[in-house]
Amino acid sequence: MKDDKKNPQKSHLERRGFIKKTGAGIAGILAAGTAPMAYAASNPIKWRLQTYSGAPLGAHVIKPQIEAFNKAAHGQMEIELYYADQLVPTDELFRAMQRGVIDAVQSDDATMQSPVDINVFGGYFPFNSRYSLDIPVMFKYYGLDEIWKEAYGEVKGVEWLGAGAWDPLHIFTKKPIRKLADMKGMRVFGVPTAGKFLKRYGLVPVTLPWDDIEVALQTGELDGVAWCGFTEAYEVGWADACNYALLNNVTGAWCGSYFANSKSWEKVPPHLQELFKLSMDSSHYYRQVWYWGGEAKLRVEGKKLELTTIPADEWDTVVSDASEFWDEMGKTSKRAAKVVQIFKDYSEVMEKAGVPYRYS
Repeated sequence: MKDDKKNPQKSHLERRGFIKKTGAGIAGILAAGTAPMAYAASNPIKWRLQTYSGAPLGAHVIKPQIEAFNKAAHGQMEIELYYADQLVPTDELFRAMQRGVIDAVQSDDATMQSPVDINVFGGYFPFNSRYSLDIPVMFKYYGLDEIWKEAYGEVKGVEWLGAGAWDPLHIFTKKPIRKLADMKGMRVFGVPTAGKFLKRYGLVPVTLPWDDIEVALQTGELDGVAWCGFTEAYEVGWADACNYALLNNVTGAWCGSYFANSKSWEKVPPHLQELFKLSMDSSHYYRQVWYWGGEAKLRVEGKKLELTTIPADEWDTVVSDASEFWDEMGKTSKRAAKVVQIFKDYSEVMEKAGVPYRYS
């Protein structure tokens, strides 16, 4: 074998051939690696997701998440976002998703009438939380996560993807509430479980399409809303149609979840499933900050609503009634009883922990 140093031209040609072959191989690998993305760019997975919220609120509670996901999915998947009642009425969301009419939903369990025995705990459950962080902590560290997985695991065609917290529940009205008796006969738009609880004080829960609420307040069809906190009331225009805000809140945070049609979810590759869950976490974080800052700022600086308060000694009876309500709901099923016990255990820990977890 001749030494290549003695034949530099041959050595040079051989190296060029090797580089050419290697380059072609690398190009082939890269082409193979990019082919799925190139295909996805022209044939992306497409979802239709409907949220419980109207467009003004949806601009905060979900739109940033969906826009970020679509951008990060890099053409492989595209989610079309629809707001309250745009494709199907809110109380039909679950069934529509189960049938595959829509691919995914952001809502609470109670509002969309999920066919599970724990649906009463979605939305606003009286006094189950004091702050918005209470909800994710109970899911992650106290077992609510496993209970929700178990419950929806028994329902065909639907995947429960996770829960998060929204704003506290206040009552906004056209006439002032300064004592419990003032609630009697007031027609309010609100979420199902809280409405069921507040009926004992004379409030009349009314169900209407989300986009009709402001007009119903203006025309007198509604006397108020028991649906949200200050941030939402100002953001969606209800603060313009109401005059008073009751500072006594019925619970510290709304509990909502993300759901997907099982077949739609199975068609999504693992890396995009993970990306969607990460975008959910991003959305939860966005809401935590938006609501936390907004609630305080609007109570102090908001000019549209006069603040009222029910005296502490009278409000204590409401808190006591809530304990009885918990026990009533806990009797509906063994799984519901587990949820109520978690609420009790968590509350006990928070009370013993004291400041800053609980002040009174």
